[in-house]
Amino acid sequence: MKIFQIGAAGGVGARLSRLLTARGDVVTGMHRRAEQASTIEETGASAVRGDLVEDSVEALAEKIAGHDAVVFSAGAHGTGAEMTTLIDGRGVEKAAEAAIRAGATRFVLVSAFPESERDRELGEGFEHYMRVKKAADVHLVGTDLDWLVVRPGILSDESGDGRVTAGLAIDYGVVRRDNVAAFIDAALHEPALSRTIVELTDGDTPVAQAALDVARSTGPR
Repeated sequence: MKIFQIGAAGGVGARLSRLLTARGDVVTGMHRRAEQASTIEETGASAVRGDLVEDSVEALAEKIAGHDAVVFSAGAHGTGAEMTTLIDGRGVEKAAEAAIRAGATRFVLVSAFPESERDRELGEGFEHYMRVKKAADVHLVGTDLDWLVVRPGILSDESGDGRVTAGLAIDYGVVRRDNVAAFIDAALHEPALSRTIVELTDGDTPVAQAALDVARSTGPR
């Protein structure tokens, strides 16, 4: 499989790239800053310069052309409401349209758990972030892509064990970035897991089985 990653130098993106290249997938990681290229290349992926804010849909489509799938894990990461809108919101819309034009039918979006940080009263900036993330989910769901929205819980950098709890609606909790990447790796290679929203935390189920279980839960009974 040929996979185009947006956010490839990030905490989930770099971990995912290592898993994908290890299984033999061809991965291209898009980066905005020049110093991010080495981070991407160290995972076994190819690096390509791109900017979700500045690039047109046509320019993004040219980069995505020839790939089977797009994984979007980019984010504004606290750089302000305007950048949140442009990257986490409009960026998803542009990437989805670019994927359609490029013929990359599979699109995985790393989103946010609805209950995320609600007990911390983080203010209007965070509430804006959550509204933008939800709107991006809604936009993607309305496309004709073979989409998958993954909503992780509280992200942790502790070493993962490849075991998760995944479902259409689960209790909120912590999930290690290693485990998020492992689940997306499994999900990309589980064709039956399609056009659904998955909530994700650490748990007891191996990621491949978790992806299959969610796929089975969405079909006829």
